[in-house]
Parts: sequence; structure tokens; C-alpha cells
Amino acid sequence: MLGLQYFSFDALWSPWFFFFMTALVILYFYLAGPWKEKHAPEAPPVTVMQKTLFVSGMVLYYLVQGGPFELLGHLMFAFHMIDMSVSYLVVPPIIMFSIPAFLWKAMFSAPFWKRFRWATHPIFALIVFNVLFSLYHLPTVHDYVMIHFMVHRIYYLVLLLTAFLMWWQITCPIPEWNRLSDVRKMAYIFASGMLLTPACALIIFNDTPMYATYNDPEVWAKAMGYCVSGDSASLLASFKGPAFFNLMSPAEDQQLGGIIMKLVQEVMYGVILAYVFFHWYKREHADSDDPLPEHGALS
Repeated sequence: MLGLQYFSFDALWSPWFFFFMTALVILYFYLAGPWKEKHAPEAPPVTVMQKTLFVSGMVLYYLVQGGPFELLGHLMFAFHMIDMSVSYLVVPPIIMFSIPAFLWKAMFSAPFWKRFRWATHPIFALIVFNVLFSLYHLPTVHDYVMIHFMVHRIYYLVLLLTAFLMWWQITCPIPEWNRLSDVRKMAYIFASGMLLTPACALIIFNDTPMYATYNDPEVWAKAMGYCVSGDSASLLASFKGPAFFNLMSPAEDQQLGGIIMKLVQEVMYGVILAYVFFHWYKREHADSDDPLPEHGALS
């Protein structure tokens, strides 16, 4: 059970967060159904695949930010890396693909959004997300964020927004809003992977524990106090620290976490790269297969 049996239902399943995520799913189906029929009847219907992707994205995000995986992420660094990888490298593109073009246009076609166009510049989005994601994994920054509740919430929210901005450059479903060609999208994916590599290497090749949250019982108990009931003293008295739950040493747990983050990144970027390449290849061959104009058609 990985130690989950020691925690309450509320700590494991975060009911209020569950209700919030459920409300988002209900809103999506309303917008994809009754709202669409009234306000955008000419738009193509939302496909079963898009609906499945949206529900899958919501379930994944709930599990890693409010469900059991979120709690496990406070017990083991490896699970924490699963949470971070899924939250910012897996869920955003899934959600992007699940939302149809007519909804994006309804949300962001207003002139008001033009003043924030600078935030959607590909280079800005690429650098800001990768810098924030990499900075988070510096030991000083990570431990500070983990033990300061409001900083933790704000940092995670900003990471999520910048992750969506970064993925928007690759998965934008509206042709006229696209700022990158398919070839540039492939280069963009390579660049993002390269920018994340130093953070992964820092974690994987360091033989000593870097994060006090996972090797200092007092820091761990303070961080745990934000996701379970009880004060730090009672948590320390009950469990003596994260070693109570972890069969590996802190260094091994840390290295496994870095490997997981790198693997998830490589798999996800590889899938998206294949998707972009397939569409580029299909479009190029469709153009080359166009019949030549008849003699005199261009005169």
C-alpha cells in the first residue's frame, strides 16, 4: 500500500478538488453539446476521441495533484517526479488536443486578449516554462516552495499556465493562429527537450541527497502538514520522517525520480514529434500529388 493506509480518506482523495475537477468535466460536456448547438451549430461536432482525451486529462491531473499520487509525492521523490512530469508534460497537450477550435475561438477571440499576445510568442513561452521548471528542481528553490503553502500554490499555477503556453505553440488547433510551421514545431520540440536535460542530469548523476524535503524529517513533516491533518510534531512522532515509507535510500529515490522525469519527457516529446512529422509529411505529399493545371489555365 506504500504507506497510504496510514492516511485519511480526505488526505488521499481531496474531495473538494475532486468536485472542482468534476465540475470542469460537466462544463466541458455542456459546452461541447447544448452550448455548441445554440452558439456554434456550423462547427464540426466534438469527436468521441476529443471527449475521451479531455476526461483522461482531467483524471490524470486530479490523481497527481489531488489524488493518491499527490500524497505519494510527499513520501517519495520518485512519485513527486511522476506528479510533475504528468502535470506539465503530459496533461497540457492532452487537454489542448481535446478542446475543439470553436471553443478556443469563443474564449480568446475578444480584442481584450490582444494585449497579452506577447505571452504567446514561441521563444518567450519556451524559455519561461523551461526556466521555471528547471529552477524548481534546484534544491534551495524546491525546498522553499514545498514548505511555503501560498508560494507552492502560486508556483504550480504559474508552471501550469506557462506549460499550456509552451504546448500551444505545438498543438494549436486553429491554423490562422499558428505561429510556427511544422518544421519549426519539430525544432521547437527538440529545443524544449534540450532545455530540460540539465535539470534531469543534475538529479540523476548526483550521488548525495539534495532535497531536505525528502531526507530531513523536520522539513518533511512541515511540507506534509499542508496535505494531511495534524501538526509537524505529531507527524514526526508517528512516522519519524520519509524513511518510514521509502524502501530505497534518499539518493536512490532521487536518482529514480530524475530517470522517471527524463523518460516521461522523452516519450511524450517523441509522441508529439511523431504526430507533427506525420501531419507535415501528409501535407507535403498532398501538395505534391495535386494535379498539374491544364494547358492555358494560368494564362
